[in-house]
Amino acid sequence: MSRTTVNPETIHPAPGFSHVTLAPAGTVAYVSGQIALSPDFQVVGEGDLAAQTRAAMRNVGSALEAVGASWDDVVRRTIYTLHPTEYETITSAIEEVQGSTNHPSQTIVGISGLALEGLLIEIEVTAVIP
Repeated sequence: MSRTTVNPETIHPAPGFSHVTLAPAGTVAYVSGQIALSPDFQVVGEGDLAAQTRAAMRNVGSALEAVGASWDDVVRRTIYTLHPTEYETITSAIEEVQGSTNHPSQTIVGISGLALEGLLIEIEVTAVIP
C-alpha cells in the first residue's frame, strides 16, 4: 500500500504532518485539521470564532484544490473547537466560505485547547476525488 502526501504552498508549513493524504488509487483525500494560520504561520482572527472558522475553511479549500477536489467532494467533516455550542456562528462562517448550505456529515467536538495559543477551531475533512 502506498500513499501520496500533498502540502500546498498556499497553506502554512506542516510541522510533523501532511496537509493532505491521498489514499491508494487517489480516490480519497484525508485533509488534516486546518487552523486559522496564514501561510507565514501567523494566527488569523485572534479571539474571533467566525474569522478563525473562515480562515480554517480557506485552508481546507486550498488543500482540496491542490488535489483536484471541491466542497461538493467532501463526504465528512470534523470540527474541534473551544466553543462547540457556538455552532450557528461556525455554520454561518462555513457556508460563507463554501458558498452553499449543502453540508457533509459532521461532528463538532468540544476541546480544551489547540496546538497554538489563541486558536479557537480546527477543521478536518475527508473528500472523494472525482
